[in-house]
Amino acid sequence: MTTSMQQTIRSEIRFSGIGLHSGQNVHLTIQPAPVDHGIVFHVIQDGRCRAMIPAVAANTGALAYNTSLQHNGIQIQTVEHLLSALHGYGVDNAVIAIDNTEIPILDGSATAIVYLLAEAGLEVQTSTRHRHRLMKSVRVGDPSAWIEASPASGNTLIVDYSIDFPHPAIGAMRMEYRHDGLNYVHALAPARTFGFLREVEYLQRQGLIRGATLDNAIVLDDTRIISGDLRFQNEFVRHKILDFIGDVSLLGFHLIAHVRAHKAGHKLHAQLVQSLLASPECFVPAQDDETASEVVYLPFGQEALVG
Repeated sequence: MTTSMQQTIRSEIRFSGIGLHSGQNVHLTIQPAPVDHGIVFHVIQDGRCRAMIPAVAANTGALAYNTSLQHNGIQIQTVEHLLSALHGYGVDNAVIAIDNTEIPILDGSATAIVYLLAEAGLEVQTSTRHRHRLMKSVRVGDPSAWIEASPASGNTLIVDYSIDFPHPAIGAMRMEYRHDGLNYVHALAPARTFGFLREVEYLQRQGLIRGATLDNAIVLDDTRIISGDLRFQNEFVRHKILDFIGDVSLLGFHLIAHVRAHKAGHKLHAQLVQSLLASPECFVPAQDDETASEVVYLPFGQEALVG
């Protein structure tokens, strides 16, 4: 198979858990979908579908400590990890049925979702994947926090992301990531979300992180990490890139560009997506001959040809 073709999952996926911010139990099903369907959430309440919310930028909702989607007064919170896993693993089309208002946080990373995608398998579809090459630079933010997307010399998305937190366990970190299935599964999917103990009381008063525990996030007090060992020395910046992959998927196509980000987050990610969509003259469709044959990567080194 080639990366130029759309893909869906071969079999249904089910999982459940608590929402990071709501603290409520959530049941979720991912189902195969036809070509050009995209990723669409079905909100199920009282046994029927109350809303269908496509995962596109036009439906972006609140961006306080997570990315949400909304349509006709119904909102789904914390979609970024699931969207990141789907985009990173190469799923273009899927129906996601959810019985509450937030995606389960699981362990704070995308690893469990990637395992489930690997178990379900991918089905190569009959239509070409939507891929667009950026031809002119677009920048959002200010001198202290910004994102700039520029033309790429290669045929994929490259993300150069830096963070700087005044905390002895984090400080300044930078990582460059080249987007493909193998890199996503190994370099990004295991990276967990993180938060600071001193902010817990304030955030919970705002109705946030009511489901946070030491098992579903990296938690830091004023001097150290209190939730156990890191999975990577630079896990914090890796998770920021994981979030970005989920947020940039709301473009509705695969972006070929070189993105540089400094001290950004969900709001700046969304601003970049909106600025890119407002500048269609900056893109050209990627040519089919720009893609090479590749394998679909199962988690952590298990490779399998699909097709």
